[in-house]
Amino acid sequence: MNELISRDNIRGFMAELIATFTFVFMGVGAVGAAVGAGLSQVPLDTAGLVIIALGHGLGIFLGIVVIGRITGAHLNPAVTIAAILTGNIGITRGLTFIVGQLGGAAFAALLIDKFVWGIDSLGVHSLSVQSSDGLVIEVILTFFLVFTIFATAIDKRGNAAWAPLAIGLVVFVDHLIAVPLTGASMNPARTFGPALIHGQWADQWVYWVGPIVGGIGAAVTYVLIFGDKNDRDKLGDLRLGSN
Repeated sequence: MNELISRDNIRGFMAELIATFTFVFMGVGAVGAAVGAGLSQVPLDTAGLVIIALGHGLGIFLGIVVIGRITGAHLNPAVTIAAILTGNIGITRGLTFIVGQLGGAAFAALLIDKFVWGIDSLGVHSLSVQSSDGLVIEVILTFFLVFTIFATAIDKRGNAAWAPLAIGLVVFVDHLIAVPLTGASMNPARTFGPALIHGQWADQWVYWVGPIVGGIGAAVTYVLIFGDKNDRDKLGDLRLGSN
């Protein structure tokens, strides 16, 4: 309980909430811009696809720049779970991050709906492929994302200065690839926020299982192949508290 209500934990909660709010607000706002400009038909117009991809890529870039020094800027439950399982963050602190991420995503989707675009189902992810295919796509996309995060932001030997740009570019390109297929979630919080506000939960499990499996796979792969002895020793160490 002391860890849960500590100043450091509360700061972490607020940082993840604000940064995830920034990411989701910009991402969903970009979807609204594409829809509002008539660029989001099916099949998706090239201009609309680029707007959506840029909104998400720049949103994650800014979120990382703003709060990276405070929490490492996870902005994503799949990233936080991977960090917990590799011993880079304690369980209590990690769960606090996830609550902040989900809250920030829901608040962003609410404000977009009430005050900005007000378009029904805006930002809600849906599949245009079979659920099994969608699951595999989300696993692959999130593998790319989390592997990049571990290589640049979590590994202390990585080039942290390039992390926001590298991660933002991965999110941008993944959206170019998969927006027409799954919406390119890679992030349960990004999917959860609009689903909660609009009450649409179809295939929600795909957007949790896929990113979490892909994130864990990327983290374990990175640590086993490229981590040092200390990283490998920490793998799977479910310690309580903050590192």
